[in-house]
Amino acid sequence: MLKIEKTVLPSPEQWEIVIEGMRNPMNSWDKMDSWFDYLTDGEIVSVEPSVKIGEADHKLMTSLNKGGTEHSKYRRMLPVWVTVNAPIYWWKEADTYTIGKVQNSCSTMHKIHAKEFTLADFSCENLCKNSMIALIKVIETLNLERGNFLATKDKYAWWQMIQLLPSSYNQKRTLMVNYEVLAKMYRERKNHKLDEWHTFCDWIKTLPYSELITMEE
Repeated sequence: MLKIEKTVLPSPEQWEIVIEGMRNPMNSWDKMDSWFDYLTDGEIVSVEPSVKIGEADHKLMTSLNKGGTEHSKYRRMLPVWVTVNAPIYWWKEADTYTIGKVQNSCSTMHKIHAKEFTLADFSCENLCKNSMIALIKVIETLNLERGNFLATKDKYAWWQMIQLLPSSYNQKRTLMVNYEVLAKMYRERKNHKLDEWHTFCDWIKTLPYSELITMEE
């Protein structure tokens, strides 16, 4: 199970300066044909920004992407913030992407005892009956040790929770990535066996001008 809880996109001003900078090497600013503004309805300005990339700018972006990461530097300048709730086993793989990625996570070390453990805290949609029974038993034990820790503050009880916690436990993290990082993640994970990666890659395809990330028409 992977849930995207919030997404914040580049502003029109960011798109404009990125495209302008993309044209710096060839001094081709006069060829910019994109449009950046805010949608209007009469005298009311919408809070949703509008970016329309022109044909010439889009063609150059696509060409730079094909030239490799040393040419597609503009993608590094398009930030995306996203809050993701996913199991620890997925985060272990996502953590291999460190360059160009910043994250703040909920703390297992400090807050593992903050609430009672429930089945909803775990990604278990593919477990068979016997495995589900085993997980429920683990949850019962986690809650028993949680109660011991809250009553006594004994670090021994805390260790029981930390070392018994399954990797299917869901953790929320807020990420700051960019279009270049997302392009690498999409390219390397779009055919992965984990369903969570397919959900994440499907989210990537919902981003504005996602074809600049996926290189798919």
